[in-house]
Amino acid sequence: MDLTDRPRRLRRDGVRELVRETRLSPADLVAPVFVDATTDERVPIPSMPGHERVPVEDAVERVETVLDAGVDAVILFGIPAEKDAEGSRAWAPDGVVQRAMRAVTAETDALVIGDVCLCEYTDHGHCGVLEDGARTAPRLTVDNDATLERLGRVAVSQADAGAQVVAPSGMMDGMVGAIRTALDDAGHDDVAIMSYAAKYASAFYGPFRDAADGAPAFGDRRHYQQDPANAREALREVALDVEQGADVIMVKPALPYLDVVRRVRERVDRPVAAYNVSGEYAMLHAAADRGWLDLEATALESLTSIKRAGADVIVTYFAETVAPLLR
Repeated sequence: MDLTDRPRRLRRDGVRELVRETRLSPADLVAPVFVDATTDERVPIPSMPGHERVPVEDAVERVETVLDAGVDAVILFGIPAEKDAEGSRAWAPDGVVQRAMRAVTAETDALVIGDVCLCEYTDHGHCGVLEDGARTAPRLTVDNDATLERLGRVAVSQADAGAQVVAPSGMMDGMVGAIRTALDDAGHDDVAIMSYAAKYASAFYGPFRDAADGAPAFGDRRHYQQDPANAREALREVALDVEQGADVIMVKPALPYLDVVRRVRERVDRPVAAYNVSGEYAMLHAAADRGWLDLEATALESLTSIKRAGADVIVTYFAETVAPLLR
């Protein structure tokens, strides 16, 4: 047996780190932050241990905690005090996210990303304006084109409030182009768009919908979010968003779609992001609580796999947990 080639030589301490192929850094991570206009105290999120909704007055302190952990970027999600059929509080100058953004950008050095969607702000919980009669129709339908104008308003209002990046997540056809035009017309041509270009109708979103109070009141989102069985379709979605001016392309969720992350990375010359979603976070916590897994080790391994698949940016609820370990 020829043993001249011994890969184990490179697995010794010191050498192992020197030849590591994939390096995860706190600079790769984005931490989600939930800001709640309906409360004046912090509210723990039971299905997402370690996370909570914070009142607007605590937004700066919450972001400073993220910064202290070594994470420089946050994405803000809002829970409004009032909802309506259009989701109009999503673009209100005094909306929950806009107020938080003004405070955070004025008082911290965080990179602030705004989630551009209507599901948290509509009384029906869907990501756009409903077509006439959709509440009682056999098949729920969002009015795609009417929604685009609203998404443009949301993006501009967030940019006005200080967002350096806006992240449209509704999976509406043409959303990137509509938002780019709205931002440029409002003088925000320096604000980047991180598009949820391949967002799947996933079963892994449950804890987030509890956290953001964004579950559909009826129907589901299968007619505008991608079929989990489709990978080629993701490449088509990504190509359209790049053509319309997306600066960063996101795949969501991450772990069940690492093949899609890899395909997108090989196809586009833009930074690729992946969202390590609430269900992925919650299931590791649940297993760790039972003593079945080591939480920190599995979190690091999971995030490394996302980076190895090709993601440049990882949005994750583990950001504050792993960043100190990576420093």
